[in-house]
Amino acid sequence: MTETPKDAAHRLAKHKIAEGFVPEALHVYRDATGAPIYWRVRAKHPNGEKWVRPMRLSGHGYELKEPDFPQSKKPLYRLDKIASEVGALVWIVEGEKAADALTKAGLVATTSGSADSAADADWSPLGGRTCRLWADNDGAGAKYMTKVATCLEPLGCVVSTLDVAALELPPKGDAADWLDKWLETHSEASTSDFESLPVCVPQPLPYTAAEDVLARVEMLDASLIVPEAVTWFWDGWLAAGKLHILAGPPGTGKTTAALALGATLTIGGRWPDGTRAPSKRIALWSGEDSGPDVLVPRLMANGADCSKARIVGSVTEDGEQRAFDPATDVPLLRRALAGTQDLGLLIIDPIVSAVAGDAHKSNDVRRSLQPLADLAEATGCAILGISHFSKGTGGRDPVERVTGSIAFGAAARIVIGAAKRTEDEGGGRILVRAKNNLGPDTGGFCYDVEQVSLPDYPDIQGSRIVWGSPLDGTAKALLATAENDQSDDERTEREEAADWLSETLIEAGGQMSKREVIRLGERAGYKERTLERARIKAGVSFKTSGFGRDKCSNWQLGGITSAPPIAPYAPATNGGGNGGNGGGDGFTVTADGVETHFDDVKEMF
Repeated sequence: MTETPKDAAHRLAKHKIAEGFVPEALHVYRDATGAPIYWRVRAKHPNGEKWVRPMRLSGHGYELKEPDFPQSKKPLYRLDKIASEVGALVWIVEGEKAADALTKAGLVATTSGSADSAADADWSPLGGRTCRLWADNDGAGAKYMTKVATCLEPLGCVVSTLDVAALELPPKGDAADWLDKWLETHSEASTSDFESLPVCVPQPLPYTAAEDVLARVEMLDASLIVPEAVTWFWDGWLAAGKLHILAGPPGTGKTTAALALGATLTIGGRWPDGTRAPSKRIALWSGEDSGPDVLVPRLMANGADCSKARIVGSVTEDGEQRAFDPATDVPLLRRALAGTQDLGLLIIDPIVSAVAGDAHKSNDVRRSLQPLADLAEATGCAILGISHFSKGTGGRDPVERVTGSIAFGAAARIVIGAAKRTEDEGGGRILVRAKNNLGPDTGGFCYDVEQVSLPDYPDIQGSRIVWGSPLDGTAKALLATAENDQSDDERTEREEAADWLSETLIEAGGQMSKREVIRLGERAGYKERTLERARIKAGVSFKTSGFGRDKCSNWQLGGITSAPPIAPYAPATNGGGNGGNGGGDGFTVTADGVETHFDDVKEMF
């Protein structure tokens, strides 16, 4: 006969019952769907002593032990009720008994458990909800609610505190005690009766002990901390709750690679090593690419379930919209993500945009990245920041090559490097582990980037990652081999700019306005004159359309395979004697069968 939770609780509490303890309750903690997660067995001795223990079901049957909670955070009580009553006011009390009493009265009520459990609970399901705190009538209850309010504030909750003093509760009285007394004179209660109870306005500190008002550092007893294993989404590569950086030179398809990893999470697909990914949601912010024509096509090209992907958009502030700024808006992002269940990955591209200050100063970088590290820990997701390798750093330790201060590599728990392989090495690209504070820091994988038509949108193309064979060796050795031991100093700035330009246009679908190219290039460290010179080397054609103020210059990948000859050239036939779109508006060169318009002679070189 299968043992029921109630039978198991009696069996496991048998020794306490023999000591005179009387079973009081068996509280079940469920997930959002109503499935049991674990139980709390409660018994009380006539002398007032309480005995409360967690009970779980394992492969060995029921036992007095907590289960392993995701991200080390415990679920709230009656989580299924919270999930099913989305628009309802949520009442937060201390203890399951009080939550049961309010639930029986028709309210949505929850608790994290005992008075010292607030910091250990996962409050994220309450993100953006309206909450009312009902403290027990004692100092411990007031302190508990203060800590609860601190947990709810970053989640964007609307929080109010019930004026317990006005309820004339006895010392240590709680919501259940008040309800028992209230029902003596009222046959039944309605939600409006509870919502009309007095609240503290304005809300003062629930307790005034001077030592609790002052800021203080909490010291943790190491002997009471239970060791925990690292949670890996991809073993050795993506760790839950940690900050990662993916860096490499232009032309390596770093953003596409990051999106390919995210796409794998959304479908619970296979990693490059063949292992299965968990099914997770992802979020991404890009300061350079838009959603409709770049990010979403690339997600789709990599097989993502786009219903599990969120793109960080603009910020609404004081009734107006502005661009999201990762250097200042991480608290807002944390609030926006608070209600996202199963968040596995957040991509920040580029990570340098998160720095408020000088990206080459360690203190500025560390201070700026800490909110992201805190966000990763709070949500349990892996944060992946995209960056470049600094110029002139070939042959050095890959972590030191990340653009900006060395603090970028130091702050990240895992640094991933990308590089292009020479034709002698077989071409393509490689992804390597440059640093790993949590596991192995060697090895990698070959990959390449290809353009494909989207299944449901045949006229739209997106870039996707094609994974190849695994690699052995240190990151420094693998990168040196891929780059043919050619230092960045030996490459001209024009060559680097040409690689960057090719990658940028590929990811943009092959074409972009000159103005946008110059804007993005300046952010990447390339001057306009350098990009103009690199254009021919990258095989980028130049076309102009429109007239006057409507004139638009576009750069398009393809059409030029080498620098066009200075002469002979074919003057434009669509405008006056000087060629171009009207008199004095440049000339046209025909190369490889493609007509390319130049504003003037300088533009040609």
